[in-house]
Amino acid sequence: MEVESISKSTEVGIIPSDWNAVPIGLVCKLINGRGFKPYEWRKSGLPIIRIQNLNGSSEFNYFDSSYNKKLEVTQGQLLFAWSGSRGTSFGPHVWNGPTGVLNYHTWKVQVDQRAIDQDYFLHALKELTTYIEGKAHGASALVHTQKWEMEGFLVPIPPTKGEQRAIAEALSDANAYIESLEKLIVKKRLIKQGVMQDLLMGKRRLPGFTTDWKPFRLSAIMSYERPDKYIVTNTEYTFTGNIPVLTANKGFILGYTHETEGICRNIPTIVFDDFTTDCKYADFPFKVKSSAIKLLRLCVDNMDLRFLFERMQLIRFPVGEHKRYYISEYQNLELLIPEHVEQQTIAKVLTEMDDEITALELQLKKSKKIKQGMMRELLIGRIRLV
Repeated sequence: MEVESISKSTEVGIIPSDWNAVPIGLVCKLINGRGFKPYEWRKSGLPIIRIQNLNGSSEFNYFDSSYNKKLEVTQGQLLFAWSGSRGTSFGPHVWNGPTGVLNYHTWKVQVDQRAIDQDYFLHALKELTTYIEGKAHGASALVHTQKWEMEGFLVPIPPTKGEQRAIAEALSDANAYIESLEKLIVKKRLIKQGVMQDLLMGKRRLPGFTTDWKPFRLSAIMSYERPDKYIVTNTEYTFTGNIPVLTANKGFILGYTHETEGICRNIPTIVFDDFTTDCKYADFPFKVKSSAIKLLRLCVDNMDLRFLFERMQLIRFPVGEHKRYYISEYQNLELLIPEHVEQQTIAKVLTEMDDEITALELQLKKSKKIKQGMMRELLIGRIRLV
């Protein structure tokens, strides 16, 4: 149930009149880790907990000598990486690994449970992390804050532990839903990868298809076009727009442009990175970032471009020196390909799987936005829970 309350203005913004804005240093102790030198590392002992371990790495160095008990970290301990990567390692973490000793660049956060609920405090620290990262100068991925600065940051605190816990539970439920979506997306991607291996390599045939597959060289069934006339002029992209700017690597859509000339409308096409052999499937008008790609299209009938794109994802092409590969080597690869109708049927199965994954990714993105907005509203008391 939501309740309304009289508000007051504070340094953290407008909060309910019965809330307090308290310096972090009054509700917790920040104990810094120790800089363990490489000559102190051992192959057994207590794990040395470093920033990469906060990011999920299970590879440890070990320390086997006596140490200050304040450095010991056990499961469930709240940590704060005060120097780390923006959006990943920097900020609060709940340690879920083995008992170990804390390395430098991370604080062990000892929360005064009489003053604030630890779960609520964790969410307040996440909100504070967003603020610190937003204030960081420059485009560097690294962010840091100093102890005196951290201790002076204010956190808004509801008057009762019950209200603090209610907020923490609401945000934890939202996190749990987001994590479940992330796991489902990973599972769906793995399932698709398995289906690709079976269907695209002919290990499993769909019902009704028995005709033998035939070998075709890529150069015999696909032509290529240089992208020079489609290269974007202004690289200051926008976040939204009608014409996306593409690359063939992991990023794919780099942003959007308002340019109206030199748009590639001969679609669908495979956007092929000439240096890495990565490729993407584009069935919408676009421009490209650079000339380091080839645009691949069918040059014969009775072939399905989507099938060929999916099949190309399974090619393990050795990339060594920095050179353009398509004309010199890649186009000479030979693949076993089924008749046209079977190509289309396989492509349809895989496209439907992609559509399902895309829908889940959009749902995940939307859920993260909703959760971020909800977090802000709850942590400043604009929405109150009882």
